This record gives sequence, structure tokens and C-alpha cells, in this order.
Amino acid sequence: MPHATTANALPRTIAHRGLSARAPENTLTAVRGAKRAGCDWVELDVQLLGDGTPVIWHDNGVRRCSNSRGKLAKLTRDRASALDVGSWFHKDYAGEPMATLEEMLALIDSLGMGLNLELKVNRGRSGQALVDTALPMALRALPAEQLVVSCFDAPTLSAARAVQRDAELLRIGLLYDKLPADWRKAAERLDAFSLHLNWRKLKKKDARAIKDAGYALFCYTPNDPIAFHPLWGWGVDGVISDDPALFTEYLPDQNADA
Repeated sequence: MPHATTANALPRTIAHRGLSARAPENTLTAVRGAKRAGCDWVELDVQLLGDGTPVIWHDNGVRRCSNSRGKLAKLTRDRASALDVGSWFHKDYAGEPMATLEEMLALIDSLGMGLNLELKVNRGRSGQALVDTALPMALRALPAEQLVVSCFDAPTLSAARAVQRDAELLRIGLLYDKLPADWRKAAERLDAFSLHLNWRKLKKKDARAIKDAGYALFCYTPNDPIAFHPLWGWGVDGVISDDPALFTEYLPDQNADA
């Protein structure tokens, strides 16, 4: 994918939950697909099973994306590994297993990819427990320049920063649906690296303010490169898209970042 990074090496395109437009989301297959499509970064969700195993999964239950039902918090690793998390998407993916964080980190490392790891804190789950279990694994597995850890939950991000105080060694992304008035205080308190915003709710003045303050800016989840195109002029660094290859012909001129 040409011009897939900015001049300061930030990714222009990040595959949302892997290549989720073309493969079952948050799976090993979706990550391999993203790599084959020319996307070197993926965004994935991590949370804990009932036995404390960190897995790559978005929902608080398994009904939408598996052949079973029930809460993730009630599953053990053995029970989770028996699920088919691919056939819901297409019969060609039947038998796809739920990926553990350990398995996913090994794959991403072997492919030389970058990871935006979202700490997914669903209702009734402990952000602190998730940080204590998942974050050290990610920090051990990937170099700092290939990892951004994001979350919607402020206390969880505070817990993450407490694990690694050095902002050069842990890059934190603030996730918002709409930019709140106190975003600067939160970014400064967490020594944040980036802000990740719903592209449909981003305002030009806010984008400029974020960039003027020195933070990286990513937008989720645009899948229409023509509709999104004006936002590149606002200073957006990258998109988190279900199908990043759609943006190949619509990325801003590399020279604009020089």
C-alpha cells in the first residue's frame, strides 16, 4: 500500500479488528488477511475469560460471533477454544478458533506488524485485572514503536500508565466517541501518545487543536474513503478501517508530511 505511513512513521491505515470486512473479526485469520492486503497495523480488542485468560474478543458474550451463546466471563480457556468463531461470517471460515492474546501477539510479532490493542472493559468487568494480565504480555512481546494501547475507560488507562510510567515505552491512546471538553487534561495526566475519535463526530477545530498540542490523531471506523477524504486536510494521521485497502488511492500526498 503506497504512502501507508506518515513522514514520522505513524500508520496511515489500521485494520479494525483485523481485516474484518473480509474475515471474521478479531481472529488470527483476519490479521493474516490484513497483512496480505498490505496493512501493517491492526486494531484488536482484548478482555478476560472467566478463568483469567486474555483473549481477542469484542463483545461481552459470544452469541454474535460464534456458534454458541453465553457470557465471556463464564468461559474457561478449554470451553472457549472449542468454539467456532468463523462460520458466522462465512462457511469458509468454519472451525476458526478464538485467539488468545498470547497466540495473537506471537503472530503479530512474526509478521512484523504494529498493534493498536484496545483494552475492552465491558460492563461488570475489571479494568485493573485486564491491565494486570494483558498489558505486561503485550509489552514483553512487541517493541514500543509497534504498540499503542487504547481504551474508553479512564481508570483503566490510569492503571496502564501505572504499570509503565515512561511514555516512550508505553504509548497510550485516548478513545472517545466525541471529544470531551477536558481532553487536554486527560491527555496530559496520562502522558498520552494519541487520540482515537469517531470520524463522523470529529470537528475540524478539534482536529487542529489535537495536532497543535502534539498528539497523534486516528479516526475510527471510516469505510468510505471519498467521504472521509477532507479529514486528511485537518491533520488526521490515520484511519482505523474495516477494509483499509479501500483507502489506497485516497491517501494524502506523502510530501504533505515532510
